[in-house]
Amino acid sequence: MSKYDGNQKLDVNELEQLYSDGAGYDILRYIGLPELFGEEKDTLLYFLGRNLARKFEFSSLEDLSLFFEKMGLGSLDLAKDKKKVKTFYLLSDAIVTKLNSNIETDFRLEAGIIAEVIQQLEGVDCECLESVHHRLKQIEFTVYIQD
Repeated sequence: MSKYDGNQKLDVNELEQLYSDGAGYDILRYIGLPELFGEEKDTLLYFLGRNLARKFEFSSLEDLSLFFEKMGLGSLDLAKDKKKVKTFYLLSDAIVTKLNSNIETDFRLEAGIIAEVIQQLEGVDCECLESVHHRLKQIEFTVYIQD
């Protein structure tokens, strides 16, 4: 098998071969990147997520859930599936820990990933917004499917 060169798409199952405890990732994700991106961090993280999703092949919502699991992002579940709007919930012990920490967290990267994957699967433009439910310790993603 050849090494990834940045031009081909990867199978989601390739993530099985990578491992991380997550703290290093969290420092880069919630401190390093926002500091690097500055005021444009929300937009840049969203489009970084979309770009990352383009590097993988997704053939189903199950692939999206597997991607989130293998990336250590949490358990992503489809809660509502309407014609123009899909709602997902993201849950995990790591989400609870992040929301309870003193580090400012956001989920724009994850929203970008979801938007891109749904756009690939549906074949139409999509946008995704996230909202944090602090009391429930879960993240809600709402995907708006365009005509």
